[in-house]
Amino acid sequence: MEQTVHQQLTAFIVEHQEDFYRLAYSHVKNRDAALDVVQESIVKALSKADGLRRSESLKPWFYRILVNESMNYYRYTRRLTPLEEAPETAAPAGDHATRLDLYAAIDRLDQKEQLIIRLRFFEDMKLEEIAQVTGVNLNTVKSRLYKALRKLRDLTGEEHLYD
Repeated sequence: MEQTVHQQLTAFIVEHQEDFYRLAYSHVKNRDAALDVVQESIVKALSKADGLRRSESLKPWFYRILVNESMNYYRYTRRLTPLEEAPETAAPAGDHATRLDLYAAIDRLDQKEQLIIRLRFFEDMKLEEIAQVTGVNLNTVKSRLYKALRKLRDLTGEEHLYD
């Protein structure tokens, strides 16, 4: 017996809930807010599940909802509480004691680059799936990915980072 889209979505949500939380947390940097973002994403997805045409599109479709909700939350809270700007200078290459942590370096990338890095390396998505989630073409995803990797290389002082 073939599962309905709603059943497939429910199974997908249950199976990947920790992944969703991790991605949401990487955007909002707050446990409760990340849980709220995931919950809101699930509610939206379940309410719009009938609009999903192909079950193969389930993963990028849901991740797009999750990313949009994360960005909406981030934009809303940024207006309420201003964030301190990270310094724009990279750590000296030879001074490993002051070298930036990789996660801190990722946080210093612009939002579009952060998203692509997180989806590619933390969520193990293919570039084509990232293009679907972000709503940009594949070449743009590739270009942002390589630009972000170059920036990370500069920020961390790692010459061999993702070569």
